[in-house]
Amino acid sequence: MKKKLIALVVGAAAVAPSLAMADVTVYGRAHVSTDFLDDGADYSETNISSNSSRLGFKGDHQINPNLKAFFQIEQQINFNTGESDSGENFATRDTFVGVAGTNWGAVQLGRFDSPFKKARGPANLFGDQVGDMRNLTRVGNARFDERYDNTVQYTTPSLGGFNIQLAYSVYEGQSRIVDETHEDYNEDSDAFSTSLNYASGPFEGSLAYETAEENTGRGERDGIRAAAAYKLTDAFKMVGFYQTVEYDDSDATAGDRDLWSADVYGLGGEFKFAPNTAFKAMYMTRDADADNADSDMWVVGVEHKLDKAVRVYANYAVVDNDDDVALTPWSQARTADPDDADASGEKATGFTVGLRYDF
Repeated sequence: MKKKLIALVVGAAAVAPSLAMADVTVYGRAHVSTDFLDDGADYSETNISSNSSRLGFKGDHQINPNLKAFFQIEQQINFNTGESDSGENFATRDTFVGVAGTNWGAVQLGRFDSPFKKARGPANLFGDQVGDMRNLTRVGNARFDERYDNTVQYTTPSLGGFNIQLAYSVYEGQSRIVDETHEDYNEDSDAFSTSLNYASGPFEGSLAYETAEENTGRGERDGIRAAAAYKLTDAFKMVGFYQTVEYDDSDATAGDRDLWSADVYGLGGEFKFAPNTAFKAMYMTRDADADNADSDMWVVGVEHKLDKAVRVYANYAVVDNDDDVALTPWSQARTADPDDADASGEKATGFTVGLRYDF
């Protein structure tokens, strides 16, 4: 359900004031779940989680028939505690402003999901839920799936179902930091991300590359990601996923570089056995460069859409760890991530019942 607000924008001109009207959409998501989490060792508890819930404002203004301006401001909302995880007060999620042309695409500036992060979309069957693929792909200091500060992005127009996104983050934080000797600590602190995306008929796919320089927050790293979905029938969809990440930071130990550098493979499917009800399943494996540091994840779930805005679901997920790794199926995009759980060398399991309301 969308709410339309009419915002009055008063502009001062050199000769006389003018009035312009802009449509602003208020939108959001309330996504909560009850989870039973077990680390396979000592932790076995029930939790309430808020899962990437959000509130946002977006709109656009038609400058002329061939050019428009657009913006978005989005904030994370935690429905279980009301507290912000990051300590920030506003605009913690995708927030940007830009211009778009009829024939040349769009340019935007701000802080928002990188093309690499968005490229998992075609295969993302359990996003923001227990069993989210990021539990295996977003590990340690080598992880991507980020929103970068101070980013400019160009998106091409769609051509035959294809488009390209190119994003460049100049540096992290509020500004460049220079000490009294004028040494720039943020030198080599940029990041570049790009994706080639295609959607037409039964097929949807993305191929992405991202690289971060040595002075970014977690050091130097490179990654390639591919995700695809194909509808074999109106009721059955298959998805596939691949990612390889290399962590090259010179300040890290050789053991950490091998632990965080890894290949991840995934295969899954979704079957609609009723018009608004689907069964989903996915298997993923993470093959780390380090010995005894691999993990496998299995997820099964049922989702029922009560209508276009509201859905309920139930998932069961397992992560099976080698001795030197401690991943879980619940750590990403959710407030329920208990600090006292330790799944090192264990099978960590999660069962969740969730409600998602998009407004």
